[in-house]
Amino acid sequence: MKKLHKLVITSYIGPFVATFFISLFVLLMQFLWKYIDDLVGKGLEWYIIAELLFYAAATFVPLALPLAVLLSSIMTMGKMGEHYELVAFKSAGISIRRIMWPMVMISLIIVLGAFYFSNNVLPVANLKSLSLLYDVRQQRPAFNIAEGIYYRGIDNFVIRVDQKDNGGQTLRGIKIYDHSERGGNTNLTLAEWGTMAFTPDKRHLVLSLHNGTNYKEAGDGNLLQPDRPFQRTHFEKQIRKFDLSMFDLERTDEELFKGNFRMLNIKQLIYFEDSLSQELSKRKDNYISAYRRRFSHFPDTASDEFKHAADEDFRRLDIGHIRSAQINERLVINSAMDMVRTNRENTKRAHQEIRDRKRTLARYQIEFHRKFTLSFACLVLFLIGAPLGAIIRKGGFGLPLVISVLLFVVFHVISMMGEKFVREGVLEAHQGMWISSIILLPVGVLLTLKATTDSSLLDTDSYLEKLEKLFINIRKPKTETPD
Repeated sequence: MKKLHKLVITSYIGPFVATFFISLFVLLMQFLWKYIDDLVGKGLEWYIIAELLFYAAATFVPLALPLAVLLSSIMTMGKMGEHYELVAFKSAGISIRRIMWPMVMISLIIVLGAFYFSNNVLPVANLKSLSLLYDVRQQRPAFNIAEGIYYRGIDNFVIRVDQKDNGGQTLRGIKIYDHSERGGNTNLTLAEWGTMAFTPDKRHLVLSLHNGTNYKEAGDGNLLQPDRPFQRTHFEKQIRKFDLSMFDLERTDEELFKGNFRMLNIKQLIYFEDSLSQELSKRKDNYISAYRRRFSHFPDTASDEFKHAADEDFRRLDIGHIRSAQINERLVINSAMDMVRTNRENTKRAHQEIRDRKRTLARYQIEFHRKFTLSFACLVLFLIGAPLGAIIRKGGFGLPLVISVLLFVVFHVISMMGEKFVREGVLEAHQGMWISSIILLPVGVLLTLKATTDSSLLDTDSYLEKLEKLFINIRKPKTETPD
């Protein structure tokens, strides 16, 4: 390997790793703030949150990787141009294409790695993160009895305390409603004070109640019964034990989530897409057959003999027959109107069902093409970033960061628009998912050509000079030609 290649590779790897993890961190913080309400106050162990963030970070790689390729390529070439290294290479007869060649090879390796990640790692990461996030969001808030508030977190019990002392371990003014018998507020325990403790495994709460009374209404549950028995029991000390297993994080079977389009590889997506396409075609054929059967008893056109016979019958009708015919006509019209309304509702339902099936199929098609667009997007953004850095000749996180963010926002907006058009049926999946790369690829090719020809694409002085010449040509008086 030549020294030039080593210099370019070492200059490119460092910014790429740094920008990748910075982008990943920013996206992960966005995820954390989005679901902060579902994570705080539930007593989750630190390793549960760490596991969720780890899998969530893996799902953000498709966004962080193209941005890192774009930003690092701009920074690398911009830094070399700012330090006049590109000028030294060109003076030695080394072209921009030869300088960019090691970066191209690294980008191709990144493209292959991105495809492998998207097809093999990303489905597993989506499965783990979404299933764990679902369980966390379904998790109850952590056990916490507040002063003066009825706490209903424990099943079949309602607890209220007036005051908490000694760091929350001593409770005063305790009131406990027992609803385990499903009979309403028929079992009440009052205590002057008590202590609260947990078992070593944290699965049970032990309340030691002192100087209290238990009130219980017995019977068959009829509150209006006049001779309903009532029981009152005084105690100096009573131990109550409450099961806290409902506060443990219960993991849902991951098999329930594996059919989701985000959790499938290419082979599985092809299988699901083929099955959904066949089911959609079958549903359309069934609807058309049923529609034809409903109208098969109506003649398309009336023959001349039928019209002539109807006219002869009408001439022979008397008033009674006419009135009878009018009544029959109303019945026929009402029957026809009912049939039209029924067919209209059936058509609406069938249209909604077919549209929902198409949207479901589109999601699988979108995910299939996303496996390839991620890799191709890295290559396109590299073709934009590397020559753009050679043109602007600025390194660091200043101007390259601003330009990278703007270009990535344009790329991301176009991608989201194309994906939405596919979901709504405006575009086919192979059109909407590739539209951003198709639009930006010519831009990358143009910038590469401009960089190899030393074009002053972003040089403001050259633009000002051209505008000045244009104004001079406009103000210059025209010489009259002789007759």
